[in-house]
Amino acid sequence: MIRTRGSGRAAALLLVAALAAGCATEAPPADPGTTPSASPGAGSTAPSPSGSGEGSDRRLAGKVVVLDPGHQLGNRHHAAEIAEPVDAGGFEKECNTTGTATDDGYPEATFTWQVAVVARHLLEQRGARVVLTRDADSDDEWGPCVDERGRIGNPGEPGPTADVRVSIHADGVLDESATGFHVIRPALRAGWTDDIERPSRRLARALRDALVAEGIGVSSYRGERGIDVRDDLGTLNLSDVPAVMAELGNMRAAGDAELMESDAGRRRYGRAIADAVTAYLGR
Repeated sequence: MIRTRGSGRAAALLLVAALAAGCATEAPPADPGTTPSASPGAGSTAPSPSGSGEGSDRRLAGKVVVLDPGHQLGNRHHAAEIAEPVDAGGFEKECNTTGTATDDGYPEATFTWQVAVVARHLLEQRGARVVLTRDADSDDEWGPCVDERGRIGNPGEPGPTADVRVSIHADGVLDESATGFHVIRPALRAGWTDDIERPSRRLARALRDALVAEGIGVSSYRGERGIDVRDDLGTLNLSDVPAVMAELGNMRAAGDAELMESDAGRRRYGRAIADAVTAYLGR
């Protein structure tokens, strides 16, 4: 399916994952997969596997979590569309970008999707209702734009109102010494982020701490102790619920890339996101 900004909004209305049912294990899927040969359709996502296990951790029952896996694989085929300006919180930015990739071609869009699937599975196991801002990792789709992504889950928008939003990304700095993650929280901007800036600080610390607990190194090149503050990101400026963006590492640094390309590494990233959301919403 070729997505336009209008059809992206229509598809976004349906991007609500069902509550996990029955007794399922806390283990995330062994391999969330990469790019489907065809889109599974608007509003669908890769299946969340279930099985036997404890299934007793329901700390997030009744909570709604938006996971925003950055970019879309098909953006690379729609340069003109993703270059169109959209509202980013009182100013305009391009709709989206292609994202980056490792030196051997593993795309950021696929990485963020796979991490989101792992995190979603764990969050659903804990009782949360999870909304994804895109419905596949597909070379046939593009978008949604950052303005749509930033508003999904807001009060008054179609679908459930979220309790928290985590945008998932990776960096592409052409410097081998630039390694590690940084979590971006919104700067204080009157009329835009003043309602979420303070709780987003706490969410950023929770995610930073969870990534460190998973043994992921903090950024050597941006932010302070793994946390950065920005006022130019539409996905944060347009959110009316606590929100952060995670740059989980530098895809152009060999060590970070090796971790991102491994199933075990993606489990660690996904688990950190789930644990951070659980810690934040459990307070």
